[in-house]
Amino acid sequence: MPNIVNNISEFFSESLSNIDFAYFTIVRISFFDILDILIVAYLLYRIILWIKETRAWALFKGVVVILVISAIAFMFGLTTIVWLMRTALSVGVLAMIILFQPELRKALEQLGKGRLSLPFGLVEDSDSSISSKTVDEVITASFAMAHLKTGGLILIENVVMLGELEDTGIRLDACVSSALLLNIFEDKTPLHDGAVIIRNNRIAAASCILPLTANEIGKELGTRHRAAVGASEVSDCYAIVISEETGGVSLALGGKLYRNQTAEDLRKMILKESSLSKKRFVLKRGGK
Repeated sequence: MPNIVNNISEFFSESLSNIDFAYFTIVRISFFDILDILIVAYLLYRIILWIKETRAWALFKGVVVILVISAIAFMFGLTTIVWLMRTALSVGVLAMIILFQPELRKALEQLGKGRLSLPFGLVEDSDSSISSKTVDEVITASFAMAHLKTGGLILIENVVMLGELEDTGIRLDACVSSALLLNIFEDKTPLHDGAVIIRNNRIAAASCILPLTANEIGKELGTRHRAAVGASEVSDCYAIVISEETGGVSLALGGKLYRNQTAEDLRKMILKESSLSKKRFVLKRGGK
C-alpha cells in the first residue's frame, strides 16, 4: 500500500514539474467580450425557443439523441457506428435544411416582418396547466355534439406548442365554454370546418388545418380521425374527435386513438396525463 501511494505521489510530482507555467497567462475580458457572449447567448436562446414552439422540437430532440449515440460510440471505439455516423453527417446540413424547411421559412418571414420580439423574460406560465373547468366545458360540448351527431375536433395544447397549426386557422382568443364550442361546430357556420385549438385555458384559434396520419387507423374512420391522430403524432396535445356518423367521442394521444370514450374516462385520462407533464416556461408577452 505505501508503494502505491509513493508511486502516485511521484507521478503527480513529475507531471507538475513538466508543466511550463510561463504559458499560462491571465486573460483580460473587455466590455466587448461580454457583449459578444451575451449576443450569442441570446441568439441561442431565441433559436431554442423558436424550435420548441414548433413541430421542429421533436425533430431537434431526435438529432440530439443521434449526437449522443455518436459521442458514446466514439468513446468506446465502436468503429462501425462511428463510420455510419460520419457518413450520415456528411449530408447532415442538407438533411437539416430539408427537415426544417417549413420552420426555417416561417422564421425568415417573421424576421423580415420584424416580429421577433425584444427584450425577453423567461417566466413560469401559471396558466399553462389544463384546468378542470376547461376540461369539463370541452367534455360537455363534445358529448352534446355527439348526441346531435355533429362532427368536431378539439385540440388541447399541453407542453409542445401548436403555433404552426394555429397559424393555419382563425385566431379567436376567447374563453372556453361549451356554448361557444357548440356554436363553432354548428353545421354551415364559417368556423365549423377544421379544428379548435385550446391554449392556456382559452380558445386560441378555430378552423385549423391539421396534418393527417400516414398510419392505418381503420378504414371506417374518416379524415377527422386521421387528422386527430396526425396532430397527436407531432405533439403531446389531447385531440378530442366527435364522429358525425356514429356520435362516438374518441381521444387521440401520442399517436394512438382511444375510441368510444365515456365522459368520466375522458376527463380522468386528460387530467391524469396533464398532471404528469412538467411545468412549462414560456416567453412573457407584455400586456397579454
